[in-house]
Amino acid sequence: MKLDILAFGAHPDDVEMSAAGTLLAAAAQGKKIGIVDFTRGELGTRGTPATRATEAEAASRILGLSARENLGLPDGFFRNDREHQLPLIAALRRYQPDVVLCNAIQDRHPDHGRGAQLASEACFLSGLRMIETFDADGQPQQPWRPRTVYHYIQDRQIAPDFVVDISEFWPGKWASIQAYKTQFFDPDSQEPVTYLSTPVFTQFMEARAREFGHIIGVEFGEGFTRQRPVGVRDITALI
Repeated sequence: MKLDILAFGAHPDDVEMSAAGTLLAAAAQGKKIGIVDFTRGELGTRGTPATRATEAEAASRILGLSARENLGLPDGFFRNDREHQLPLIAALRRYQPDVVLCNAIQDRHPDHGRGAQLASEACFLSGLRMIETFDADGQPQQPWRPRTVYHYIQDRQIAPDFVVDISEFWPGKWASIQAYKTQFFDPDSQEPVTYLSTPVFTQFMEARAREFGHIIGVEFGEGFTRQRPVGVRDITALI
């Protein structure tokens, strides 16, 4: 299945928190979108890998994804090396995305920065024909390199290179975040309180989206950084 946009996330819910609005906007334009999670979030304080998988399925339905899979890399311990690049390369060749979205270049959680480097390098390596990967039937995959790679902004404040207007899609983004019931604020939960599960963090997520929106004169936005300059064909289409 060829996707227009493939979003990578170190953990289930990374993409929902930082790029769900952008994916929803693309889907509304008829684009095929998908998510590949690196880990099952097994080191998370709240919930379990099983509950996270169920929550990811619910979020996927809300987002209208054409594909989602989990690579099962070790939470907290994956590295940017050959062993962990090959599963990403296989996924890139499987979905052949034109655009890849991936973790922030540096962030509070060390998996995010490592995930950004891992995804970025895998996107380049995926285009090298001498690297062999195989599909589920054992057939060799063809090389594929995405046209461009963007990094969504997560917890740490990073100046965006561009902001996507997600105002129309904020309710859908918020619903996809709330699908992760074990991870975020729930007054009835008996699980330990974490950084993500407080009302303050819930307020922060909305404030961040409003801040990015404010930058470009809209209600809600999502910020991204890029590895190379963004090209445009119609300067009048820019906000």
